[in-house]
Amino acid sequence: MEENNNKNLLLATALSFLVILVWFVLFPPPEAPVAPPAPTEVTSADAVATPAQTTATAGQAEPAEAVPEAPRLTIDTPKLSGSISMLGGRIDDLKLKAYRETIKPDAETVRLLSPVGGEKQAYYALYGWVPGGSLSFGDVPGANTEWKLASGSTLSPGQPVALRWDNGKGLTFTREISVDDDYMFTVSETVENTSAAEVSLQPYGVIARHGVPNDLQHIFVAHEGAVSRVDGELCERDYTGSTWLSCDTFAQLDDDAPELGKAIKEQAASDGWIGFTDHYWMTILIPEQGKPFTAVAKHVTASDIYQTEIRQETIVVPAGGKSTTTSRLFAGAKEWETIRNYQNEAGIPGFIDSIDWGLFFFFTKPIFAVLHWLHGIIGNMGLAIIALTFVLKVLVLPLAYKSYVSMARMKELQPEMEALKERAGDDKQKLQREMMQLYKDKKVNPAAGCLPILIQIPIFFSLYKVIFVTIELRHAPFFGWLNDLSAPDSSSLFNFFGLMPWDAPPMGSLLHLVFIGILPILLGITMWLQQKLNPAPTDPVQQQIFAWMPWVFMFMLGGFASGLVVYWITNNTITFAQQYLIMRSHGHKPDLFGNIRSGFRKKPAVAAANSPAKPTSVSKPTSPTKPGPKARK
Repeated sequence: MEENNNKNLLLATALSFLVILVWFVLFPPPEAPVAPPAPTEVTSADAVATPAQTTATAGQAEPAEAVPEAPRLTIDTPKLSGSISMLGGRIDDLKLKAYRETIKPDAETVRLLSPVGGEKQAYYALYGWVPGGSLSFGDVPGANTEWKLASGSTLSPGQPVALRWDNGKGLTFTREISVDDDYMFTVSETVENTSAAEVSLQPYGVIARHGVPNDLQHIFVAHEGAVSRVDGELCERDYTGSTWLSCDTFAQLDDDAPELGKAIKEQAASDGWIGFTDHYWMTILIPEQGKPFTAVAKHVTASDIYQTEIRQETIVVPAGGKSTTTSRLFAGAKEWETIRNYQNEAGIPGFIDSIDWGLFFFFTKPIFAVLHWLHGIIGNMGLAIIALTFVLKVLVLPLAYKSYVSMARMKELQPEMEALKERAGDDKQKLQREMMQLYKDKKVNPAAGCLPILIQIPIFFSLYKVIFVTIELRHAPFFGWLNDLSAPDSSSLFNFFGLMPWDAPPMGSLLHLVFIGILPILLGITMWLQQKLNPAPTDPVQQQIFAWMPWVFMFMLGGFASGLVVYWITNNTITFAQQYLIMRSHGHKPDLFGNIRSGFRKKPAVAAANSPAKPTSVSKPTSPTKPGPKARK
């Protein structure tokens, strides 16, 4: 049994090693953040992000004029702080109160939106109208309209503000902005027509980013760029490069002269949303659901501005009448529970998919839901990961049990398999045929030992995805030095785990991957102990591979998120206990300490195990054509 067990384990381990190696190449640990370059001076003309004039009723956009900094309205909610510029009514100054850039207590609060000319790259939302009929762009509000305060002073939950602008030609525009306790703004646009003729015009909303963000993670596992859902179809669009996703990147879009760059327009019949997503934050435009609209993603080449837009249907306002249109803007953290509530209670279909769940979404979604539930009960994310590991092991226990039982039955077939080998001799085909018939008669699956590992691969990938992309793991502490489960173990052999008075190599550096921390070492030990449940393989090559495998994995996974390493350590420990108990229940007591001792022998007797003869003396070599006395017996 030991030989077959070791072959299965070798195959499973080699497969895992290959998968981890590919994963490590495709999804390397995130690089250490690089300080962004100083912002360049941008004129107000560069800041304009108007929708293209592609509708039949629209004309050409008028050039923007330089306008001095306008007054601002304060935003103050339980989760947000910032301000709204009266120039264009832009929501362009927003910070997330509950999140900081690093785990240091005095770290800066995370800034989500920034105005043009600020310390960070410009990133903002604005609203306006496209004129139709006899109207011109000067007759409707746009990016540089100077609004007047109509009511309110500070935007807070339950305290909306209203802006007003009169075009002097019989049209009065009112914009009311409200916000809830989380991250959702509601923007109601009203146009009142006191002129003698009806007017037609089209409302729009824009989210603009000036240039590719400097703080991109540049890692395959996390999507950063535009994200949209149009009539049930989800699309994730990267800024540059190529993609295997169903959507082209911005760089791959077709040139569209009226849009002033590369663009794509999608017509929605009833529902959807569009915006930008970062690693942990996002801004999403949400039009009125149940009504048609156009979703636009484009890159304005000349000014290097990336935009996502919603263009609602053109409305006709009769003389003496008025019309109101409403849309929403999500600007905040990608908190699973908050986004789920917006989907289920606020009527935003598929909003939970704004979080990047990946190809294994059928695993990642339920895994995170269980993890979130366990964290709510336990209150510690590291302990919740350990509890989740137990839950996952219970779910795959029937498969694991069947695998271990099959391996035990393989041991019972060992005498018959040896007899088959003697009868078949050098006839490999006959041996293979008779062994397959033996497996069939005895109902034994020789590959069953690989099944637990195979099912673990998508679970491992899914958990890695969950730990890396969900904000609930960001800066989540465990115990002691493990104060961020989304980051690698910060302890290091370099300073003997903090005992020496010098700093460890910075995370993300090559030295940090070499001088690993405590968790990777524990991982290597648990993998090594799991191996020792069975004797070392008799083949010297297999023996060497098994000897090195735990320590190779230890260094390869040293740069992974510590939450994932906690999971793997727990998984190895549970697997060890399962295998030990199942082997005992089938009458085979693993000689753990004997296997460990044999591994430390200088010259393990591996050749003798494979040889039918065991010579007692090597002082006199025998002739190859004349068998010695020992062999003649």
